[in-house]
Amino acid sequence: MADIHTFDDYMRPMIAALRRLGGSATIQELYDAIVDEMKLSETQLSLLHDPDKGSQTEAAYRMAWARTWLKKAGFLTNSARGVWTLTPKGREEDVDPDLVIEQVRAGYAARKSSPDAQGVLASVTAVNEIVPDIDEPDAPEGWHQRLTRRLLAMPPDAFERLCQRILRESGFIEVKVTGRSGDGGIDGIGILRLQRVVSFQVLFQCKRYQGSVSPKEIRDFRGAMVGRSDKGLFLTTGSFSRAAQEEATRDGAPPIDLIDSYRLADLLKELSLGVQTAMIEKVDIDERWFDGI
Repeated sequence: MADIHTFDDYMRPMIAALRRLGGSATIQELYDAIVDEMKLSETQLSLLHDPDKGSQTEAAYRMAWARTWLKKAGFLTNSARGVWTLTPKGREEDVDPDLVIEQVRAGYAARKSSPDAQGVLASVTAVNEIVPDIDEPDAPEGWHQRLTRRLLAMPPDAFERLCQRILRESGFIEVKVTGRSGDGGIDGIGILRLQRVVSFQVLFQCKRYQGSVSPKEIRDFRGAMVGRSDKGLFLTTGSFSRAAQEEATRDGAPPIDLIDSYRLADLLKELSLGVQTAMIEKVDIDERWFDGI
């Protein structure tokens, strides 16, 4: 992996990208901006971090650690919806990756050696925030990766039915799974109705896949759409290469919407399909309120 940047290499481009984007961005927006900023190659973007644990790429994995360290150093903050935002420090100060690493490690070492170290370490472990050595990035597996691994274990026809269910729950009607061989990768068809007035037909492909979808697969799918529909949807447990994303939105060609493993996991979470979110109640007591009784 000699041509893969270390996670601290992403820190300055990440701050620069967020500043260009107005101070906040989703993970995908930030990822795309960093790819442009650093001019990462298809080879760098397609390398998987751990093929046994899903479709997360090494680049995305190391960007995730860069976000975590910058957050610990006070440059970034993030919301429950996955939007990352510059703090006043992130907007105004220059980033020195060496200083960030030194600061975060010093803070972690201080917590580790404190009298309440066991409690601190238990808390850190519980929220998946153990700080790794710079040469051995070891980000804990998140729920996205666990869910993707479960999806990869599904039989192909079950995954197609899952995609059918997702589309129905998202407002599509008359969703049918075809899955016929020799059909150019078209796995199904559905109708999306907007405001009960306008409706249009959408062809979709479901690819239970580990790795990056290539631009050729996008072109093949679009070719199968000719004469049948001008709208396509491509769902995968993998990711889409930069070239595939560009092909999907190429000028003069019918656009194809792309749903990768992360967006697929988010949809399942939003629709409560096999994913449950536990809400933790936080209770604050207003001591002064009782003084007025």
